Amino acid sequence: MDDSPADSNFGPLIRTRVRVASWNLWGRWGPWEARQEPIRRTLADIDADVVGLQEVWAEDGRTQAAMLADAFGFHSAYGSRLDLPDFHLGIGILSRWPIVGVEKRPLPAADEPDECRLVLRADIDGPRGPFQVFTTHLNWRFDHSHVRQEQVREIARFIAASPRRTYPPILCGDLNATPDADEIRMLTGRTRVPSRRLVFHDAWEVAGDGSPGFTWENSNPFAARDLEPDRRIDYVLAGWPKPGGAGQVVAARVAGRAPVGGVHPSDHAAIVADLRY
Repeated sequence: MDDSPADSNFGPLIRTRVRVASWNLWGRWGPWEARQEPIRRTLADIDADVVGLQEVWAEDGRTQAAMLADAFGFHSAYGSRLDLPDFHLGIGILSRWPIVGVEKRPLPAADEPDECRLVLRADIDGPRGPFQVFTTHLNWRFDHSHVRQEQVREIARFIAASPRRTYPPILCGDLNATPDADEIRMLTGRTRVPSRRLVFHDAWEVAGDGSPGFTWENSNPFAARDLEPDRRIDYVLAGWPKPGGAGQVVAARVAGRAPVGGVHPSDHAAIVADLRY
């Protein structure tokens, strides 16, 4: 059943959907080998068409993104700037449909040796037209809002300079900032936007269930060890809708909160959104 309004300034509204998720997989921390099957099972339950991933590991020419893609018959993209002693750590995108172009750009990170950040774009050849999905992971420190704001400006420049698109851009990420932070307000038009006419709708704000929508919470024992407050720091952001309501967020939920087989799959929960497509 579709709850579309009878009249719309965007014309007759599209009834089909694309499901997009964003999830930080927590690299190889904690019982990382035991977490791989819970990650796979959680992604199977989410059943997204496209997933933006953060803290994705790679070693010996194989990436966690590619292995997950293989498990679902998906396509993948991956980018990394951080080389740790035993593995590389980066970001990735999974797609049900072919990825026909990939580009990445480094982000400013305040010269912190463990803060090598990227934004990654995948050009996806979907069944109802092409679209672009971006994923990123911003600096984590509480006192780095000023750095995250610079990173958001660079992301906005990257999105604005990407190939021309007919579908609104989709930005997924662990942005390490709550919705009232300046760096998020820059993306959602609450303060001066970094790039003219580039503004996003926050999927949870638009279509969540009215709860706080925490993606980092102390009910998860892996998160509780960091002694940080519960908060919402993971996002699916959709650009301003196009004709037919293309890109409008119509549903959003949080997933991956519960243990699978007795093991939490990550220290983060995932955010899942359905958009008109």
